[in-house]
Amino acid sequence: MHAPLAPQYLSVERAMEFIGDADGVNTLLHTLHQTLGDDLPRIATHLEAGDIPSANFLLHQLKGFAPVFCVDSLVDAVVQVEQLSKQGAPADVKAAYSKIAPQLAQLRAEVARHLGLPSGA
Repeated sequence: MHAPLAPQYLSVERAMEFIGDADGVNTLLHTLHQTLGDDLPRIATHLEAGDIPSANFLLHQLKGFAPVFCVDSLVDAVVQVEQLSKQGAPADVKAAYSKIAPQLAQLRAEVARHLGLPSGA
C-alpha cells in the first residue's frame, strides 16, 4: 500500500495563514472543490466556443481562490491566464489555459483527498 502523495498545488498551510482556523479552511475547501468541479469544464467549453468574456469571468473568480489555497507557481499561472483572457487572442487564451488545466484538475483532486472525499467526487 502506498502513502498518499503530498499535494503539489494545494497549500493548506497558506490557507490557514489567510483564514485562521481549520473549520473555515475546510468550509472554503469544500467550496473550492465544488467551484473547480463546476467551472473547469465551463471554462473549457467557453474557450472552445471562442467565448473569451465568459471564460474570463470564471478565470477571474478562480484567480480569487488561488492566492489563498495554491502554491505560488499555480497562483502565477492562473494570474497570467486570467490577464491574457482580458485582451488576448482566443487561440492564445485557449493554449495558455490548456497548459494549466491539468494542474487545476490535480488541485481539485488534492482538495478532495484532503477532505476525504471519494476520488471523482
